[in-house]
Amino acid sequence: MISYEFPLNEKVRTWLRLEDLLTRMTCFMSGELGTEHHAALITLFELHEVASRPELKSELLQELERQKRSLACLHNNPAISETALNSILDEIEQVATDLLAINGKVGALLRENEWLMGIKQRASMPGGTCQFDIPSYHYWQNQPVHLRRSNLQGWLAPVIPISAAIAILLRLLRENGRKISFVAQQGTFQQMQGGRAAQLLRVTLHKDLACIPELSANKYAINVRFIMANYGAKSTLFEHDVPFDMTFCTLST
Repeated sequence: MISYEFPLNEKVRTWLRLEDLLTRMTCFMSGELGTEHHAALITLFELHEVASRPELKSELLQELERQKRSLACLHNNPAISETALNSILDEIEQVATDLLAINGKVGALLRENEWLMGIKQRASMPGGTCQFDIPSYHYWQNQPVHLRRSNLQGWLAPVIPISAAIAILLRLLRENGRKISFVAQQGTFQQMQGGRAAQLLRVTLHKDLACIPELSANKYAINVRFIMANYGAKSTLFEHDVPFDMTFCTLST
C-alpha cells in the first residue's frame, strides 16, 4: 500500500514541510561523504527558512497547551491507560518548556554566521558552490566525518525544539484519525462534508494501481481524482474504478 497525506490548512502544511525536511536532513547527516553533508547543509538552510516564521513558535505553544488540556480530561477514563496518558502529558510539558527556552528568532545564529550565509547565497546559483567559488567550503567538505557531522548537529540544534513540538502534534493528529473505505468510480470521487472539516486527509491505495490521487477539499466537500502515473505526458484521468481508504485526521479541540 502507498499513502498520500493532504494538509487542509496552512498550519498543518507547514508542519509536514518541516517534518519532511528534518527527515531528509537526518538522512544526509548520517552519511559520511562530503556530498552527503553538502545535501544536509542545503536542507538545513530550507529548514531554517521555514522554521523562522515569526508566528510559528507561538502557534505551536498554543496548540500544545490545547492538546494538554484536552488529554488531561481523559484521566480516570477506564478505556485509557493512565501510564500512557501521563507519558504523553509529560512529553508535551517538556516540549513546551524547550520551546519557551528559545531565545530570539529561530535561525538567528545561522544568519549571524557570515560563512554559512555566503554558502547559502552561492547555493542559490546553479553550481555556485564549486571548489573554486568557495575554497573554504571545499576545505570543510574534506574535513573528518566526525567534525562535519558535529558542525551540522550544532547548526541544527536551534530547530530541534520546533521539530520536537511538530513531531508530537503530528503524532496526535495522525492517531486521531477515522478511516473509511471508498471506491472512486472511473477515477473520480466526491464526498460531501456537511461542514465537518478535517485538518489532514490520508489517501491509501494499492501500489499496483498506476495512478496518483489529486485532492481538493473544503468544509463542504472533498473531491479526489486519480490521474495516470505517466511522468512524460500531460496529466490524464485514470478512467478505472479505484478502491482506496481515506483517513480523516483532526486534533482534539
